[in-house]
Amino acid sequence: MEREYDLIVIGTGVAGSDIAWHCRDAGMDVAITDSRVYGGTCALRGCVPKKVLAGAAEVAARIRDQQGNGIRGEISIDWPRLVAFVHSFTDPIPRRKEENFRKKGIHTYRGFARFTGPNRVAIGGDLLTARHIVIAVGAHPRPLDVPGADLVTPSDDFFYLETLPDRIVFIGGGYISFEFAHVAARAGSRATILQRSGRVLRGFDPDIVDRMVLASREIGIDVQVNMPLCSVEKGTAGFLVRAGREGAEQTIEADMVVHGAGRVPAIEGLDLAAGGVEVDRRGIVVNDYLQSVSNPAVYVAGDANAGSPQLTPVAVRDAHIVVDNILNGNTKTTDYSVVPSAVFTTPPIASVGLTEEAAKAKGISYVVHTGDLSGRFTNRSIGQRHSGYKLLIESGSRRILGAHLIGHHVEEVINIFALAIKHGMTVDDLTLDAIPWAYPSNAYDIIHMVHPMVRK
Repeated sequence: MEREYDLIVIGTGVAGSDIAWHCRDAGMDVAITDSRVYGGTCALRGCVPKKVLAGAAEVAARIRDQQGNGIRGEISIDWPRLVAFVHSFTDPIPRRKEENFRKKGIHTYRGFARFTGPNRVAIGGDLLTARHIVIAVGAHPRPLDVPGADLVTPSDDFFYLETLPDRIVFIGGGYISFEFAHVAARAGSRATILQRSGRVLRGFDPDIVDRMVLASREIGIDVQVNMPLCSVEKGTAGFLVRAGREGAEQTIEADMVVHGAGRVPAIEGLDLAAGGVEVDRRGIVVNDYLQSVSNPAVYVAGDANAGSPQLTPVAVRDAHIVVDNILNGNTKTTDYSVVPSAVFTTPPIASVGLTEEAAKAKGISYVVHTGDLSGRFTNRSIGQRHSGYKLLIESGSRRILGAHLIGHHVEEVINIFALAIKHGMTVDDLTLDAIPWAYPSNAYDIIHMVHPMVRK
């Protein structure tokens, strides 16, 4: 069947869905398709199931951290029931989302989409043309070019394991591996993280990361650096993981090996060359309007854009930019300079703005406020031993340039610093004289970060 539309959206995650809905509201004739069940990464294979698992791990951590301080008795995570709880959130999403598209008058398709021309895509036996095409296919685990890569479990599948193995090796030292390892450790598994380079959680402040590594090791997670994956093979009782620099390889036994070594745009199979869509080694090449540099009919949003941080709020903002540029001409551009990010471990870490490395590269003069908050009432009262901060403050202006945190609720507190950086606020704008922060709260601890000599 051949059909003509104003807009074709490839991908049903948060970016693709928002674009389809808003453009339909504007009166456009819209079609949407997905090669997988409707819903996308965040709802089915990312934020939603991750938060459910992390929530259980946090409860277990809180109770164990407070043993002897008025709390007694052991608890354990019932993995099958926890996964069933995850399913209660994710299972209704595909059908509900597809039904909502249809109710709105958006035509839904299923199957792999491939370009057959600059304004045309084929989906199975259907041939669709449109004035605009949006690629919002998300991302998938980066291919592992090692023998036995097919034996590695994709990170997407970890959320739905029927049973949790005793020994799990996580490949890669990024946020995916750390979040899963903390859940696994709190659930009683022995978790190992293998990082190919000498630094884990790249992009986060090294001093904060060091605290996170210490917290991870204290709960039994084996964090190993300079351990590139060499091969995976089946053993007599599980898997044999060989990793390490040449001449210093080690073999680690595991019941499961999980891919946490990063994600790349899932653009294979789109036949972008047939659509005149230019790509480089990272993915589709776009301009500041999120438009293909070689085919003006094509826009890219969300994780499919290799230049975008792979975060749900960024995908939503990308979607709003694409919608505005489709409806009103190219008027809005991207800005990823202030994007708060968090790792949902126990405790979590969070970051926004410049790191010291970035500030030095830009030649910016700055001072550092850094300290430990584990002795503060807000942390001591819950047995949280790993809590601290590092703030980068511009010399002279006293503007906040960057904030890097570890501790309870830092995934919430970091948003305050994001607003401060975005609006050029100084440390003086965040003092108790400027704002009477609610007390006792983790946000109140901001006054100790901006003026470390404050005592209360």
